[in-house]
Amino acid sequence: MDSAVLIHRLHFAFTATFHYLFPQLTMGLAPLVVALKTIGLWKNDERYNTAARFWAKIFGISFVFGVVTGIPMEFQFGTNWSHFSRFAGGVIGQTLAMEGTFAFFLESAFLGLFLYGEKRLSKLAHWGTGVAVFLGSWLSGYFIVATDAWMQHPVAYSVLPDGSVTLTSFWGLLLNPWAIWQYAHNMAGATVTGAFVMGSIGAYYILSGRQKEQGAIALRVAVIGGILASLLVIGPTGDGQGRNLVAYQPAALAAMEAHFDTKTADLVILGQPNTDTKTIDNPLVIPKALSFLSTRDWNTQVRGLSSFPESEWPTNISLLYYAYHIMVGLGTIFMLVMLLSGIQLWRNKLFETRWLLWIIMLSAPLPYIANTAGWMTAELGRQPYLVYGLMRTVSGFSKSVSAANATFTLLGFLGMYTLLSILFLFMLQREIAHGPVGDAAHAAEVK
Repeated sequence: MDSAVLIHRLHFAFTATFHYLFPQLTMGLAPLVVALKTIGLWKNDERYNTAARFWAKIFGISFVFGVVTGIPMEFQFGTNWSHFSRFAGGVIGQTLAMEGTFAFFLESAFLGLFLYGEKRLSKLAHWGTGVAVFLGSWLSGYFIVATDAWMQHPVAYSVLPDGSVTLTSFWGLLLNPWAIWQYAHNMAGATVTGAFVMGSIGAYYILSGRQKEQGAIALRVAVIGGILASLLVIGPTGDGQGRNLVAYQPAALAAMEAHFDTKTADLVILGQPNTDTKTIDNPLVIPKALSFLSTRDWNTQVRGLSSFPESEWPTNISLLYYAYHIMVGLGTIFMLVMLLSGIQLWRNKLFETRWLLWIIMLSAPLPYIANTAGWMTAELGRQPYLVYGLMRTVSGFSKSVSAANATFTLLGFLGMYTLLSILFLFMLQREIAHGPVGDAAHAAEVK
């Protein structure tokens, strides 16, 4: 691969991966904050209102850093991927503009009202601002996912005389069958992140003996939300996204499982793909399970990579395989941890089960790894295309920006984002140390 293409890909991969650390937390926390606020309003319980205010602050910190790290990505379409922008701008410009114009401003405006307008709004109106923040964050997510979904499965477009594409149906773009399942799967994964972060901090408060009541509230809401989200990730949304692959990207599906020959396909649990021998070393498999998951028939022949021209194979099969299996493996662990926590919560023993609290507290980084691996699976699986079937990656980068120039700016981003990471962790640690009950005096005023 040309070194310039590789550097441009690494550059965008780094900025996109770092940026998504923040939106996945805000989108994941949004429904949980609404749940806290709803319980507080329903029960007239100020403890839940206090918890909602605290978690809205965590949301706000992550939101700010998401904005700061998201803006450079918009510019990179022009600086690093100008040929792609000229080719696809007539389509993806629609959803990107709507994300910034409508969803972002809805989310940011109502977040300000939720954080600073509580004393000026009625209880019901303040609850409504929380719902608006939730809707804004999830609407923003949909526009971004719809953009990526078009690159995965292009629909509702026509080719202009200059070779670029233009949109023929706005609703066709938004209701892309790939976007529906990808969005559902993505948002369930984000909610898992929100639930584990909330549960982790709640477990920390209980284990440390500080603010145990608020820790219990956070843990209770996180576990219930986490059970629902982790089941959705594994179940209907993951299955729906898998069926998208069967229908629209069969070569990517074969590469994800390192399935080289067309035959009834096993589901690989563990093993190492060997692209030289076109086999899997040390395999641990569930016989015929991939055939069943693909078509609901145990004996279906699933197309292997060998049935496709090698020019159509994903460009890094090993990395795609491992990213996919890390995502699935961690998703299974999340489901087991949350189900076990739910059982202990139902038995009224969760807050005394210290070993389980330690697991929850230390698990906070894992959903970030799983979500990153999930996006790597989607983007590596689409290769060698930028727009599947229409534009190859080697045709989309900025030819006038050399590998050396791209490397220089990548190093600059690495340095700046390291400083941003330190600042984010400092602000997060300060807020956690302060804790929810630091707002007790304000809560008493509102009450």
